[in-house]
Amino acid sequence: MTAALLFARRGFATALVAPQVNLQDARTTALLEASVRLLRSLDLWDALEPRSAPLAHMRLIDDTGRLIRAPEVTFDAAELGLEAFGYNILNRDLNAVLMAAVEAESGLTWLQDTAASVRPGADRVDLSLASGTAVAARLVVGADGRESLVREAAGIATRRWTYPQKALVLNLDHSRPHSTISTEFHTPTGPFTLVPLPGCMSSLVCVVEPETADRLAALDDAALARELERRAHSILGAFTIAGTRQLYPLSGLVATSVASARCALVGEAAHVFPPIGAQGLNLGLRDVADLVETVDRARRRGEDIGGAAVLARYEATRRSDIASRTAAVDLLNRSLLSGFLPVQALRSVGLYLAGRIGPLRRLLMREGITPRAARLAPPVWRAAG
Repeated sequence: MTAALLFARRGFATALVAPQVNLQDARTTALLEASVRLLRSLDLWDALEPRSAPLAHMRLIDDTGRLIRAPEVTFDAAELGLEAFGYNILNRDLNAVLMAAVEAESGLTWLQDTAASVRPGADRVDLSLASGTAVAARLVVGADGRESLVREAAGIATRRWTYPQKALVLNLDHSRPHSTISTEFHTPTGPFTLVPLPGCMSSLVCVVEPETADRLAALDDAALARELERRAHSILGAFTIAGTRQLYPLSGLVATSVASARCALVGEAAHVFPPIGAQGLNLGLRDVADLVETVDRARRRGEDIGGAAVLARYEATRRSDIASRTAAVDLLNRSLLSGFLPVQALRSVGLYLAGRIGPLRRLLMREGITPRAARLAPPVWRAAG
């Protein structure tokens, strides 16, 4: 929806092929500062901000219980001159606001359908939808997830891997305020992360072994709340389960290219990694911003917007960001699983230095919310609104 809105706002005749929006999704998304600017440029942030909670502090706690443990580190957005690193919001609220904007946008046709086939050609891509409708375009943007039909049609291969982990995801009420602090416990099985929501609520991502995740998910609400409070060391007081719980096996995927045959990939069609560090959707929104900027520049030059040269430029803008984010998340996750003492020592020393050396800490904070490559790129959000 964000990609369709940005293209339409730039004056492209745009069709959004997507089923009805999921307005029941109880998961949350932490929108980091660059994503907030992008949504602000679309005049959507005023509707989103009241439904979100600011993430002004990020607290990392080593709860591995191992011989070598890192000191506790807290990152403060004010040190970068920001009110917050980002804002956490329920997916159903984000979807509702985006849906209303899509429905109101002139120049944007929403076909509430799914693609049955995608056939790239020399000068256009032909799509056949499940309803039998035919669509043709000079450029197709595949935002269709990890099993992307667009990616397959473009002949783009992937590298995939799995982790011996599952994530238990749910929302919690708690008796103590979170004080805009996002807390991540590093445990031997993966991160246990509490992210603020409005009021005395937080979203939880608990990464554990698959059998432990299944056991936790099978508990009744009262027993699960007690167990999660124990794992959180009661830092937010007593827990109450709010809504449903969901389980996700952890895996990763990287496409060998993000563009080919008049098709460009964004989001999980291009990259998938564990829910660590709030990187997933934010990386996807940077894909969208770079793609729209690249295609709009090409149009102003009179180029074929789906041509090989334009797609090559998009590939060049995204490769470093995707590779660095994927490697960082993978390395952090694997470092928690490793019992190898040198690995534990390196992670501990890194966090110790981040807590003690201001310039290093600020560099890590800046890279965490917006990598250097994205900060230097032309900001699509300045011209999109």
